[in-house]
Amino acid sequence: MNSGMRIGIFGGTFDPPHLGHLILAGEALDQLELTRLLWVVTANPPHKPDRPITAVEQRVSMVNATIQNEPAFELSRVEIDRSGPHYAVDTVQILREKYPDSELYYLMGSDSMNDLPDWHRPRDFVARCDCIGVMCRPGDEINFDELEPIIPGISTKVMTFEAPLLEIASHEIRHRVKKGRQYRFFLVPAVAEIIRANNLYTA
Repeated sequence: MNSGMRIGIFGGTFDPPHLGHLILAGEALDQLELTRLLWVVTANPPHKPDRPITAVEQRVSMVNATIQNEPAFELSRVEIDRSGPHYAVDTVQILREKYPDSELYYLMGSDSMNDLPDWHRPRDFVARCDCIGVMCRPGDEINFDELEPIIPGISTKVMTFEAPLLEIASHEIRHRVKKGRQYRFFLVPAVAEIIRANNLYTA
């Protein structure tokens, strides 16, 4: 990567990645004027300890299949090729060291923004981000009155971007696969083929 870029960090389990992920990533790329967007695949998400997670390399394959036709999108293994636990504050620091001359925009939803005080070392996390890009759907609100006393300066780091209200979720796709219902139009064709070929989500 060249210096002076504006890099988005889009983290998730992506089990599986679907068209909703693509649309949100595209809106962030456009509205936040990002140069590049990193899809950070989470190996073992600490907030989902009780749900079986598809093997990470299969999820990597699905993400690569999802983003293969968009040059501004790139898969990042920053949370795969290191031991856990994986905290956002550490992920941003590693990417900061890798791209020292670029601006880092960490993407999250408004619900995650309001839960930020419960994150691991939230003040350090915010300090390491140049910006936090918050996806806001119609009716979403960010409670800066509560956030600011806990994380001083947080309001100056946030940029919001609008996202369409999409009722597409990975858990719904997994449920559809398991029940033998239609699911392939929620995904790019290559991901639907990976799911079929590997017999994913049927158990």
